[in-house]
Amino acid sequence: MKQISSRFSIAVHILSLIATIPTECTGDFIAGSVNTNPVIIRKIIGMLKKAGLVDVRAGVGGTSLSKDTDQITLLDVYRAVEVVENGELFNFHNHPNPNCTVGRNIESALRTEMRDAQSAMEQRLSNVSLQQLISNFT
Repeated sequence: MKQISSRFSIAVHILSLIATIPTECTGDFIAGSVNTNPVIIRKIIGMLKKAGLVDVRAGVGGTSLSKDTDQITLLDVYRAVEVVENGELFNFHNHPNPNCTVGRNIESALRTEMRDAQSAMEQRLSNVSLQQLISNFT
């Protein structure tokens, strides 16, 4: 079973580090905390920068939040790092058999349920700020 990529949880981890211990947040420190390759950290920080969630100081190094933690929602983070084709989280298998009753109708019957599930997830993420999440472990 394919899962949503780990970019989301890594991005939340990165932002939480920057929010709680900004002076320690070198690329190597973040990579050590996440326990992953610094290249992955740089890629995700680049996505967060593009989304306007962090500022990166070139040369000197260092990353800071571009918004207060209560202004960054988990949905903001999710949208910054997850690749969702045409705005839809769920994909359908290609070319079901049109000569089969199920194959001909499954996509239209299931699409509404999948959109509702995505909407519920996005609504939940939009109601949780980075500050609320951080308060669970600081």
